[in-house]
Amino acid sequence: MKTLIKGAMVVNVFTDSLERWDVLISDGMIVGTGDYREAEADLVVDAEGKILTPGFIDGHIHIESTMLTPGQFADVCLPHGTTTVIADPHEIANVAGTAGIEFMLQSSQGLPVDIYYVLPSCVPATPLDETGATLTAADLAPIYERPGVIGLGEMMNYPGVLDRDPEVMAKLDYARASGKLVNGHAPLVTGRDLDRYLSAGISDDHECSEPEEAKERIRKGQRVMIRQGTAARNLEGLLSLFDEPYNRRCLLVTDDRHPADLLYDGHIDTIIRQVGLLGKSPLTAIRMATIQAAEHFGLRWLGAVAPGYQADLVLVEDLESMKVSAVYKRGQLAAEHGKALPFTLPQAEEKILSSVYHSFHLDELTCQDFYIPPQAAPARVISVIPDQLLTQELHLSLDFSVSNGISVQDDILKLAVIERHKNTGHRGVGYIKGIGLKKGAIASSVAHDAHNLIVIGTNEADMALAANRIIQLGGGNAVVAGGKVLAEMALPVGGLMTDLSAREAALENRAVREAVRQLGAPETIEPFMTMAFISLPVIPALKMTTRGLADVTRQQIVPLFLE
Repeated sequence: MKTLIKGAMVVNVFTDSLERWDVLISDGMIVGTGDYREAEADLVVDAEGKILTPGFIDGHIHIESTMLTPGQFADVCLPHGTTTVIADPHEIANVAGTAGIEFMLQSSQGLPVDIYYVLPSCVPATPLDETGATLTAADLAPIYERPGVIGLGEMMNYPGVLDRDPEVMAKLDYARASGKLVNGHAPLVTGRDLDRYLSAGISDDHECSEPEEAKERIRKGQRVMIRQGTAARNLEGLLSLFDEPYNRRCLLVTDDRHPADLLYDGHIDTIIRQVGLLGKSPLTAIRMATIQAAEHFGLRWLGAVAPGYQADLVLVEDLESMKVSAVYKRGQLAAEHGKALPFTLPQAEEKILSSVYHSFHLDELTCQDFYIPPQAAPARVISVIPDQLLTQELHLSLDFSVSNGISVQDDILKLAVIERHKNTGHRGVGYIKGIGLKKGAIASSVAHDAHNLIVIGTNEADMALAANRIIQLGGGNAVVAGGKVLAEMALPVGGLMTDLSAREAALENRAVREAVRQLGAPETIEPFMTMAFISLPVIPALKMTTRGLADVTRQQIVPLFLE
């Protein structure tokens, strides 16, 4: 069957121009662009007045961080024009090991969005983490043979790369020997250290937050992924990368994006829209999100509206609104008017499901678990930087006459990370500034990358209640105040994902976020996504782990109070 999309203005990613072309499709592939007669096709689509672009590609995402299973993720991102994603399943792998990866692979089969996987390089992210599993180079080796596995995921353990740690290098060497690319993750690494990191064969990075940091990487041969997610929003800071010559080496990615944002705001389409609003060319942004992503990952049949390319296509009303009216996958209509056409959700094997459900192993907690013995010395306090995953280390003298050192007037709250995979009893307790709660507590089992139980609050009683509610749910998010649960979202799949539909998940996600606002958190902070990265000891400067405060640069646990 031949389909003719007639009369559209086609985005030509090779020339950054708009061409008034008809597009002829046969057997899922584009076979012609130019002037074609309606009689040459079995089906004619009138696209007069619309813009036709290649399907969008998200070059780096953790599907688990959408809190949706792969099928529900596809259902919500497809209507926004996303037809392909490159996913790193290191979240579920930190909980369930190879069974977690298998769950993602099996749950992605036959979807109307192609999901390619890069294997988790850092499970755990560093030796400072306590996870549900450990994956070695030998554990990963057989998975490279699976269809759709195209690389090694972000190498967060950059100290291990710089020190040429044998196990880290074994993972890198095997990936390269297998012809797979390696994703990077090395915030603020520069100069000779960057040279040493790149010489290990690492091809890209999504952690740049400053223009000069990104431009150094481009000059040294890396591709830069410009990230615009729920917590980390680097687009405005990296806007100069949309200029020549840098834009030729950039991709657009989301990394981590909550379901409410996906459903109501969009996916890659909304980044392209924002680019235009910020005064840069949407055609450049579309090129970054299509052909440049496809070429980087070796997906030679994707990313362009041209003969010989797969007919993954998006019809939008105009380049200003980027409002998607229809999406075609392999030449077949897959979404229109904001909804995906019905498709069958794949199911993982029962033995795999049993490995990713019921992942919480933790006894009930009490107020005493969150108590900090008073000390006169200044405390190390984690300070949140808005719209960034980076944090600062502050040294503050705390008043222990008020709520065990907590001062909501000074935005000093208590923070705890508690091991939940093996019930070791390990926990780190300290202080955080920049979340903005004026009362109550919030808790979550989404705490990158080890995904232990994380809690932030204004008092120990509400912190204990919030934490225990997460244990009862078997994972999720909870908002508590005055001894009552105000809102919650269960995440029974590994403590990371819901088994609800995308729309049901978005409603629950919105409810917990609105409940946090009631506790005083400002609109400028997305507390749950921000909180999720406070326990990741690979992004400077100071993070909290189950073993205590981690100095990320030195990769050492440091005392809460200065000596």
